[in-house]
Amino acid sequence: MSEGSIFDEMWGQDQALRDPYSEFQTWFEEQDPKRLRVKQREADELFRLTGITFNVYGRQEAEERLIPFDIVPRIISAREWLKLSKGIEQRVRAINAFLGDIYGRQEIIKAGRIPVEMIARNEAFLPQMIGVKPAGGVYTHIVGIDLVRTADNEFYVLEDNARTPSGVSYMLENRETMLQMFPELFARTSVQPVSNYPSDLRRSLGACAPDATDGPPTVAVLTPGIYNSAYFEHAFLADQMGAELVEGHDLRVVDGRVAMRTTRGFQPIDVLYRRVDDDFLDPLNFNPDSQLGVPGIMDVYRAGGITIANAPGTGVADDKAVYSYMPEIVEFYTGERPILENVPTWRCSEPESLAYVLDNLADLVVKEVHGSGGYGMLIGPTATKKDIAEFRKKLQSRPGNYIAQPTLSLSTVPIFTNKGLAPRHVDLRPFVLVSPEGINITPGGLTRVALQKGSLVVNSSQGGGTKDTWVLED
Repeated sequence: MSEGSIFDEMWGQDQALRDPYSEFQTWFEEQDPKRLRVKQREADELFRLTGITFNVYGRQEAEERLIPFDIVPRIISAREWLKLSKGIEQRVRAINAFLGDIYGRQEIIKAGRIPVEMIARNEAFLPQMIGVKPAGGVYTHIVGIDLVRTADNEFYVLEDNARTPSGVSYMLENRETMLQMFPELFARTSVQPVSNYPSDLRRSLGACAPDATDGPPTVAVLTPGIYNSAYFEHAFLADQMGAELVEGHDLRVVDGRVAMRTTRGFQPIDVLYRRVDDDFLDPLNFNPDSQLGVPGIMDVYRAGGITIANAPGTGVADDKAVYSYMPEIVEFYTGERPILENVPTWRCSEPESLAYVLDNLADLVVKEVHGSGGYGMLIGPTATKKDIAEFRKKLQSRPGNYIAQPTLSLSTVPIFTNKGLAPRHVDLRPFVLVSPEGINITPGGLTRVALQKGSLVVNSSQGGGTKDTWVLED
């Protein structure tokens, strides 16, 4: 089942079953394939009935799709998870310290560890945040760290998501579905739970309430509305947390506080978990045409009247050009070498790097600095000559807009097919909660899987699917 030199998480590289999968393999061999095919169809139907869909943009019409779900779990040992969680925590602490510094004393720039233009010319940097100290010193309340695996003990950080990381609802629903489909499998395998994420999120956000809070903190989720691709998740998390789901038109500034419309008049909000981009958050301070935000919310925020999670301006920390400096950032703020390594990265804004990338486009992955969702990128080994020629022109006209990375041999995990188990490439997005009380990492996260044989693109918007991620108990 292992594809050449590619590391398979179930079978290793030498066809020897790996320990984390031993109980699953015993169970799988006992199963009637017909029953499993029925269960796969039942799982798909469950997702359809629950309404777990997302919108795909970039076509002539936006279309709503079901994210394919695969019933074979991805299994991680307690030992592997311990190393990962230490590396994730170290990285998240460094990101938060970096944001506090960039919007404060800018010591990292003064020390020459990161060029000033990397910040000054960064469209995600918000001058309005300079000198603003969020409640508890937390900028990134919810973080998603995208990881890839290339060998038994080799993980890399592919991307940091410090703005509004999505996908946690799929992590929760994937587990719920598996528990419903295969209770007997959980009875014989000790898997760490993920179901307490909503209560952990509520508690973590509440711990970040501003000094203006009077009594138990009121938490609300700000959504752009039903046409947003992640609306299902916004509504799901608000419901699971017992928080209000609000849109911009439900909110207004009243007596120096942001308040939401209720049947008893306008009531103040203490913490706003916003799923609206910076530019649309406040038409008085950012995009004047925005209908999604709240006029004046930034003034209330700067005065300490509300906590916005994540803080405005956090995008400067997950920009792909800044990503290339993350090893220096981790070392600068923690005094330690990074536990989790970056993927080697060429910054196309640098002439030598650009020359190398242009000479090797057919072998590299090239990404937009501010891109997401798998859009605006070139995967050299699978691109046509025409694709490469067109991308070369884009790269030459705006080199500072791109970074490039080698094509990694992403690990594979089995998926269930009509012919049995077959390996497919995966990545992993663990979810991290940050508050003054500490850092909480949910054991597991969202595993995204490329359903096409040989494909390295796992994004749901590009045809990928998801799996339940199991972290075993010790």
